[in-house]
Amino acid sequence: GAGALAGALGLKKYLENNPTKGTVVYLGCPAEEGGSGKTFMAREGVFDDLDVALTWHPSTINGVWSGSTLANLQVYYKFYGVSAHAAANPSQGRSGLDAVELMNVGVQFLREHIMPEARIHYAITNSGGFSPNVVQAYGEVLYLIRAPIMNDVNSIYQRVNDIAKGAALMTGTQVEIDFVKACSNLTPNRVLEELLYENMKKIELPKYSKEEETFAAQIMNTNGEEEGLMKQTFGEMLSSNNSEGLAAKFQKPILNFLMPHFTMNKPLPGSTDVGDVSWICPTAQIAAASWVNRTSAHSWQAVAQGKSSIAHKSLIYAGQVLAATGIDLLENPEFVEKAKEELKSRLGDGSYQCPIPKDINPRSLQIKRGVE
Repeated sequence: GAGALAGALGLKKYLENNPTKGTVVYLGCPAEEGGSGKTFMAREGVFDDLDVALTWHPSTINGVWSGSTLANLQVYYKFYGVSAHAAANPSQGRSGLDAVELMNVGVQFLREHIMPEARIHYAITNSGGFSPNVVQAYGEVLYLIRAPIMNDVNSIYQRVNDIAKGAALMTGTQVEIDFVKACSNLTPNRVLEELLYENMKKIELPKYSKEEETFAAQIMNTNGEEEGLMKQTFGEMLSSNNSEGLAAKFQKPILNFLMPHFTMNKPLPGSTDVGDVSWICPTAQIAAASWVNRTSAHSWQAVAQGKSSIAHKSLIYAGQVLAATGIDLLENPEFVEKAKEELKSRLGDGSYQCPIPKDINPRSLQIKRGVE
């Protein structure tokens, strides 16, 4: 986004005023959420010529992302049946909505028999209609399947497919399995993470006005205690023996301090299409405090802060860190080689396999209220 653009422009300015040679590539990457834009780009070879990729993500904290993320896959299940009057001749009907509900029940029983790190989410995106006195001929549900690696996602996906086919058999309907997108787990790179962290320490964090602090406190008070991504991510650190001072800092409305750099022992409980880039070239990213404390991603609180001065200051800070790290890599190409060696070591005999089939095209999610 804008923070990465700020970093690219800063690095461009450096190259214009210094004899160091190099190429800066800024890639606008659409639809991280729900679309996996970078995965489609990776499939088409957009990242193949990069030596290194650096990026950032809005957060409530300032720090370096470390550790992996969950791979995921998103898919529609569309059930087609036969409409009928629910009182006069229900025996002639074949309910797509019944199939959706039976599929969901089947998946609930599946949860016991998959790895504990996996997640299966769903939303009924089309119930067929609004009239209860009609057998609904159509039903549609959107599933999102997550697991630590793509092979595990695909294994669960095949089992969910079988459940969908079983629901169709039970209801006398036909099911269409409509693959939307997928993204790979993140391959971390310690060499790049350490460079980013050193620059986060060197560059001054944003300062905030009384008005900004008041606004931050008001937003924070609309949230309960953070129970989501940040708490799961940093709970291990906050419970350590030397974390008393850090835990106290986590009570402030704006977390205007730098988190210590540490390596996660388990994947972050979320997904990102940055993961696909990280299989192709050494990749690392930072988090910058664009949101006030306790803000949950995908919430109205996050939206309300999106164009605030707090968010603007964070993206400028992120851009400065990315540019400074880019300069380090240009002036010290041995870091690039070390980062590449680390990636090769982490992948071992593996190589990038795009999780999106070649015949799948990017699209936006269309939520329909009835059959067209």
